Amino acid sequence: MPLLRNALRTLTCLLAIAALPIGVGPARAGIEEDRRALAELQTGDLRLQAVGWRLAQANAPFCADAHPAIGLLLQDMANYGDPDAMRAAAGIAGDVAVEAVVPGSPADAAGLATNDEILSIGTRRMADLPAAPPGDWQRLTGLHDLMDQVLAQDGSVHIEWRRASDGTVHSALIAGIPVCPSRFELLAKGGTAEADGRRVLIGRKFSGVGYSEPLFAAAVAHELAHNLFAHRAWLGHVGRKQKNIRLTEREADRLMPWLLANAGYDPQSAVDFFKKWGPRNDGWIFRARTHDGWDERAEFVAAELPKIEQLMASEGKADWPTHFKRTVPVGNR
Repeated sequence: MPLLRNALRTLTCLLAIAALPIGVGPARAGIEEDRRALAELQTGDLRLQAVGWRLAQANAPFCADAHPAIGLLLQDMANYGDPDAMRAAAGIAGDVAVEAVVPGSPADAAGLATNDEILSIGTRRMADLPAAPPGDWQRLTGLHDLMDQVLAQDGSVHIEWRRASDGTVHSALIAGIPVCPSRFELLAKGGTAEADGRRVLIGRKFSGVGYSEPLFAAAVAHELAHNLFAHRAWLGHVGRKQKNIRLTEREADRLMPWLLANAGYDPQSAVDFFKKWGPRNDGWIFRARTHDGWDERAEFVAAELPKIEQLMASEGKADWPTHFKRTVPVGNR
């Protein structure tokens, strides 16, 4: 369910750093260029992870299926076209390292940092992982699944790592804290923002990536809302007719300021996002029938603000499961 729909797009990458051209081919510029490119990727990934974490953690009290997480995003050298070049760029001997650590998260408090080499997760040693071909993304997905499984079972996960700054080996049992269930992934290609039920997927060329943090957070909140309300599953049951998709899009729009308010962002940012994004991206007479026009979307969002302001003043929280008026049927999923 994309925030904006581009009929010409092709989405060829399912992970933030899969199949990137870094370090590929004989014309590779060298290790310094690889390091600069890797750092640029990590900066973008960290921004999305930090915003996603802030939204998911702040709204966890209202998510019935909140689960523990530690704020850690991994990278796997097998994702790249030239794994050896990227090992050198990251400064590691193995395949798995830290891509991003959310500031203030349990992983941050434990001392993990970008490009630290991961040696083990729980009882699984990285040296024992099955081999993966260049460009593979499934092994990294499996590692994130492993962390989620251990955290769901024990509430904490034991991680051993080699510190990038000095080569010393460290380990810690890291306790997770509750977050709403969603992963946040920055895609190497594509200019859309989407939700697939489990993940929020943001293309690096999505225009909102370059917006200020509150407006970018509004775009992320829209996709997170789709996952929280299980819109994809509902559409799978009732059919992806235009009227049904439009209903889910409108509901996700209206929840945006509620999620923002709980995370400490100004809920007005959701209105401001549409005012900035809409004129250049909404298509005007070519706008998709699956979405309201950007000006209508801004109006629907603005209508939620008085209720949110009242709740924040009286209760200090925007309790959306209690006070938000659903328009998509809750059953039939």
